[in-house]
Amino acid sequence: MVIGDDPDVDQRQNANSGSLRTLGLTVCSAAIGGTFQYGYNISIINSPTIYIQRFINDTYWERWGTGLDTPKITLVWTFIVSAFSLGGLAGAILAGPMASRFGRKHTLLLNNSFLFASAALVLASRWARSFEMIVAGRLLVGVNAGVSMNVQPMYFGESAPIHLRGAVAFSSAVFTAFGIFLGQVVGLTELLGAEVLWPYLLASNALPGLLQLLSLPWFPESPRYLLMDRGDQEACVRALARLRGGVAPPEELEEMQQEMQEMQKQRQQHGDSGPVSPWALLRDRALRPQLRTVMAASSAMMLCGNDSIYFYASYIFREAGIPAAKVQYACVGTGLSEFTAAVASNLLIERVGRRWLLLGGYSLMACFAAVFTLALVLQSQGVAGMPYLSMACVFTYILSFGVGPAGVTGILPAEIFDQASRPTAYMFAGSLMWINLLLVGMMFPFIISALGPFCFLPFGAVCVAAALYLGRTLPETKGRTLAEITAEFDKQGAKGRKGNMELGPLELGLDRPLTPLKPLDSLSPPDPLSPLKPLDPPERVSTLEPLSPLYPPTPLGVKPGPGIKEDLLSNNQRG
Repeated sequence: MVIGDDPDVDQRQNANSGSLRTLGLTVCSAAIGGTFQYGYNISIINSPTIYIQRFINDTYWERWGTGLDTPKITLVWTFIVSAFSLGGLAGAILAGPMASRFGRKHTLLLNNSFLFASAALVLASRWARSFEMIVAGRLLVGVNAGVSMNVQPMYFGESAPIHLRGAVAFSSAVFTAFGIFLGQVVGLTELLGAEVLWPYLLASNALPGLLQLLSLPWFPESPRYLLMDRGDQEACVRALARLRGGVAPPEELEEMQQEMQEMQKQRQQHGDSGPVSPWALLRDRALRPQLRTVMAASSAMMLCGNDSIYFYASYIFREAGIPAAKVQYACVGTGLSEFTAAVASNLLIERVGRRWLLLGGYSLMACFAAVFTLALVLQSQGVAGMPYLSMACVFTYILSFGVGPAGVTGILPAEIFDQASRPTAYMFAGSLMWINLLLVGMMFPFIISALGPFCFLPFGAVCVAAALYLGRTLPETKGRTLAEITAEFDKQGAKGRKGNMELGPLELGLDRPLTPLKPLDSLSPPDPLSPLKPLDPPERVSTLEPLSPLYPPTPLGVKPGPGIKEDLLSNNQRG
């Protein structure tokens, strides 16, 4: 029989193609109103900078009959830029509770309410002669971006099959880069970058949100959320069947059932019945290595300085010597560079793996930061050709960021935390990202003033530290289940605890060494003819403590030292 004529083979191929089509449309529908908004709103604020600053000064003159000097205008502009990061921090804090209460899909849909309110404020700001409305609008659009940056990768990671989990989750970074690029294109003076059109440019983010509202309701909710959070197995099977081309794979259902049973055991042990709270996650020693890894990766993603290039792209290129007429096109090139790198990495992530993309990206960024610093120093000394080398370094720096850190960082919480801890882990990761983005956005102008041509050395140092730390702590997660990834983290913890588990009498807090037990073969067997002596009644004990590997039993007559449990606990914690 010819394989191509086998009806079973044809059916499997049709199911596979249907699965990819449904999954792809779900990704596009969620991302166009999700992480796309983060990139789009970062970039569209750059081109109307001068126009908005002029509007601030004119409005102040109309109110008070006097203008603002340059430092005060810059201060108000800083509030407008920083409001986006403050809103993002609020959105990151809201994302976890919203995702647990409303579900992943419905959270993304509700999130558009912040977006539409922001667009209305920005559109009305010029008519109302109020620059404060721009600040409020940027704050609300930041909330929208903060929620989507956390919930969308969670939604993708829980909906994709294990062999496509990395590529689907990495698509969040692809849409972020696409949003940056499209925002730069729309902000050109030939399109919406003219002075009379800046309110429409800032409000144009409502169109992708409207597109999401019309399309996303037709696609399924996260199957893992339906099963593990809502306990609706039938809805889980239906959603999984739609995402897999008509049939829910039994192995995926079994893997989810195992994870659900493990999660229920942990909830029973801790007495919890819902999602893990932030304080409970911080106290959970078993998840501390994962939490430290995610917090380090999220902080490094923003402290590496890549987003500073977008906030102050025009300034950087002017310092690099690019003519003023060509600066806006150079800015478009930065967005195109990250978008190209994100697409390439999306194709490579299931082959190369997450770990090597992340480490390779940070290593390349560190190298190009050093070259960029050298180019700026030589440029300040009048060496010819250095402005264009500086611009090339900016492009390569962004390319390196798009290769790994831009996309892999958002995948990690979805892959190394269980269903109950995942929303809280994303809350920690997102909060750190937005806090560090706010700090870098506010500090970068002062860093330029203080360090001059050496302004990228701190960012290069962050990249080196991130590559070293993540190379030591982050295992490869490609193609592995949660149980396998958790076992890798446990192995690292066991290596660190080696040497602390074999404790002598002093470490145990005992007054004298333990008495060794006699071997069994040295004991004489009892006489079968002699009557058995009745056992003495046991002593009454007021409290009994369960035996644990951390608390070995103490021989009779031996007094433990005052800090036996505390010492053992601290030794284990240090491991």
